[in-house]
Amino acid sequence: MAGTPGIFGICLLFAGVHMTSGLTVNIPEKTYKIARGDDAVIPCIFTPSATISSITWTADPDVKDDPEINVAAYFTTTNKITVYKKYKGRANIVDVDMVKGKASLKLQSVTSADTRDYECKVQDPDDEEGTLSDKASLVVLVAPSKPICNVVGKTEYFENIQLTCRSEEGTPTPTYKWQSYSVSNVPRLMPLKATDQNGVLSLFNISMDTSGFYICTSANEIRSATCNMTLAVMPPSMNIASTAGIIGGVVVVALIVGIIICCCCYCRRKKEKAEEYAMGTPEGGEFTDKDPEGGEFTDKDPEGKEEASEEHVSYEEERRVRSADRPDPPDDRSERSYDRRNDYDDRRDNYTDRRDDRSDRRERNDRDDRRDRYDDGRDRYDDRRDRYDDRRDRYDDRRGRNDDRRDRYDDRYDSDRYSDRYDSRDRPPSVPPNKPKEPRN
Repeated sequence: MAGTPGIFGICLLFAGVHMTSGLTVNIPEKTYKIARGDDAVIPCIFTPSATISSITWTADPDVKDDPEINVAAYFTTTNKITVYKKYKGRANIVDVDMVKGKASLKLQSVTSADTRDYECKVQDPDDEEGTLSDKASLVVLVAPSKPICNVVGKTEYFENIQLTCRSEEGTPTPTYKWQSYSVSNVPRLMPLKATDQNGVLSLFNISMDTSGFYICTSANEIRSATCNMTLAVMPPSMNIASTAGIIGGVVVVALIVGIIICCCCYCRRKKEKAEEYAMGTPEGGEFTDKDPEGGEFTDKDPEGKEEASEEHVSYEEERRVRSADRPDPPDDRSERSYDRRNDYDDRRDNYTDRRDDRSDRRERNDRDDRRDRYDDGRDRYDDRRDRYDDRRDRYDDRRGRNDDRRDRYDDRYDSDRYSDRYDSRDRPPSVPPNKPKEPRN
């Protein structure tokens, strides 16, 4: 019995310490991680007290200096739970037990926007010494979305390129890792100078050996996702463009030379025909109304009527007329000779007039025909020249682009650094039928 007061005193001592320590609020974990779309429950444990008036849950604001956001509150006087406007229909206070000192916050179908700090506050007007609140962080985990893989740069010999890999969403932030496979689908190490930083794989001085398959894996605490791509390194396209430009230039020059030769031959034939026509009818020939080539000269008046055929005059008749011009002995026939001479003069004048008219008409017709043919030839030549100008402009544009590309190529890579040229017979790697498939989670 002697030991009984000692034990009782110790109990009173501990009770006194408990009574003087005040009310405490505690959240067991400092961080709660929940997958997106699940329900989150954050427990709040406090010291039971009959003087507690309310239990309130608040959340940190989106902007640091803004006031905190009220989520829900439990009032002991009315034994009711109030959910505030922003969390209406999504939040609630569950497992309320004032005897055991427990009140948990439940959030339904959490999203990335719910990632923040939450605070449990217990209001006790009679307690001025205790810890009346505690905080915990809620982290909503989001699985990485399927990453998007791209190539930055030209996949040609001796170029520097980057393979990028990025997931548009994921919480926590995903980490990225690249893997390389040869064209035969055999795993291999990355080149010595390659760098892999934050989803960006940098490849330098690429060649045919760089061709193959590349797989990027994006992962966080929940799961992972992958994307794969095929890289085919090709010879520079500058040489192909230059060869095409040279061939095009040769064809254009040959076309121009052919046009010039045809024009010269045509002009020469025209000149020869004009000289033959200017020489006239050879001696001993006849003056007729027929064309030397066998045609017949005919003219039509405005009503379309043909002129009457002209009479035929030969050199024999002209000689007979000349013989009649010789003076006859003075007799009675002088008057008849004078009449015949007058008739001859009249016929000769008529013949000369008709021949002049015919020559004028023929010259006008020939001139009109030549002018028409000249106009037609000039139109065709103008059309050909326009087409040639268009082709030349396109050729100049292509040559300018090739020169720009060659200048950039020469500036970046000098001949001493890359003395070994590639084999023009290289071909891009073919994709094998056993290309690795995207791994499943």
